[in-house]
Amino acid sequence: QARLVESGGGLVQAGGSLRLSCAVSGLTFSNYAMGWFRQGPGKESEFAATITNSGGTTHYADSVKGRFTISRDNAKNTVYLEMNSLRPEDSAVYFCAADWNLGGWHTARHEYEYWGQGTQVTVSS
Repeated sequence: QARLVESGGGLVQAGGSLRLSCAVSGLTFSNYAMGWFRQGPGKESEFAATITNSGGTTHYADSVKGRFTISRDNAKNTVYLEMNSLRPEDSAVYFCAADWNLGGWHTARHEYEYWGQGTQVTVSS
């Protein structure tokens, strides 16, 4: 049974940084593209970043491009989201998700088969 567990969220001041981690078990991690989504208070879920199964290609939402970096370590079955220059509007619950996909990537939620429970990120102004 697949299990995705996010960690690393917390409270940070605007301009600060956080690094989220998502530890994955119960699936062949290297066969899955991984994504990060977020949902702020009163907002719909929003795509943030994705990385192909090999880690060779990444894609970002315009709202986070240049500030966030997604990476993965297939030896550790873990995907990361490095978040810099955080803004209050980045406050959200951040979810990692797995998409069985060899070489490609998706931004739509329905393409992702497995999801974590989320980790809260709060950016104070």
